[in-house]
Amino acid sequence: MPKTAEAIVGENGQIHLLKSLPLRARQRVLVTALEEESFPNAESNDSAETRAGETALLSESALAEDWNRKEEDEAWSHLQPDVAEWLRAGKQM
Repeated sequence: MPKTAEAIVGENGQIHLLKSLPLRARQRVLVTALEEESFPNAESNDSAETRAGETALLSESALAEDWNRKEEDEAWSHLQPDVAEWLRAGKQM
């Protein structure tokens, strides 16, 4: 499962993770540069919309663990008729 970590770019352009993240040598990673500067405990002109989008990106993998369960599919199946049919038939999505 992919992991998301917050980082900042230092004055010399190097990326510094705010928390330790176990990585292997030569492991592939994706880096997303956010539009606005966002430093913990620093003054910022970030809009509420930017912060909300940033929060959504950072929480996606944690929420996916809960969302990608059969119990969740069953709970929402009444809103998704095709999914309800699959679940009644005992099929995996």
